[in-house]
Amino acid sequence: MSTLKKPDLSDPQLRAKLAKGMGHNYYGEPAWPNDLLYIFPVVIVGTFALCVGLAVLDPAMVGEPADPFATPLEILPEWYFWPVFQILRTVPNKLLGIVAMASIPLGLMLVPFIESVNKFQNPFRRPVATAVFLFGTAVTLWLGIGATLPIEKSLTFGLF
Repeated sequence: MSTLKKPDLSDPQLRAKLAKGMGHNYYGEPAWPNDLLYIFPVVIVGTFALCVGLAVLDPAMVGEPADPFATPLEILPEWYFWPVFQILRTVPNKLLGIVAMASIPLGLMLVPFIESVNKFQNPFRRPVATAVFLFGTAVTLWLGIGATLPIEKSLTFGLF
């Protein structure tokens, strides 16, 4: 079940709109036939044409043959695993690294509860949730960039 934000019925402007019959079912365009017949097929065909065009114009080259006996100097995972790889690489106790990695999704589960405190949807009017998001983004970028550097320079980016 999802978390729903209930409308603020004490707002006089919203009450005036609801009194005139301007609820959520009475505004905008209908999805049928406007979106489903005209917009969606254009988006689907356009996406398919873009993928085919990119495959024709810039095909992916096959790299050198794999050699199971030659291990590269520094093995890096895919780019989306770089922050997690950096956590495991820099934390001396591996159990503590696993706990740090498990705390990330647990912290993300708390974000809806932080956001439900405030009735506004504008990010500038929700300073706590916006600060949590910006801090998490900055830490993720910091860890991801640091994973591409040697371990001696990974936490400081070699600046100091």
